Amino acid sequence: MIVEDWSQYKHFQRGEFACKCGCGKTAMQSEFLNRLQSLRMIWGKPMIITSGYRCANHPSERTKAMPGTGTHSQGIAADIGISGADAISLLRLALDANFTGIGINQKGSGRFLHLDIREHPAIWSY
Repeated sequence: MIVEDWSQYKHFQRGEFACKCGCGKTAMQSEFLNRLQSLRMIWGKPMIITSGYRCANHPSERTKAMPGTGTHSQGIAADIGISGADAISLLRLALDANFTGIGINQKGSGRFLHLDIREHPAIWSY
């Protein structure tokens, strides 16, 4: 179910998850946000959302064979800006919280963890 009432997510705001292509659309799924909110409560620190929802016109989606089919476009993924020891700690907690898609970018600038709740588990590095 797409989230309409963001008041139940006290650590997140709708704008953090808005598509950055310029459309500003946000179609995040409640199952994902509930899990992310639980993770945030356990983590006990702010999470910087660097990418949330992506519409089919988002540059990262347009390059796909079927634009708009990625986990971000399904509203079940977010990238969290984090690095170093904090990234390792959050990764451990995310695995315990049953996030099933985990992407790791811990080199160069713009370091982040991608978390999603895809059907078939996967882990990768960028």
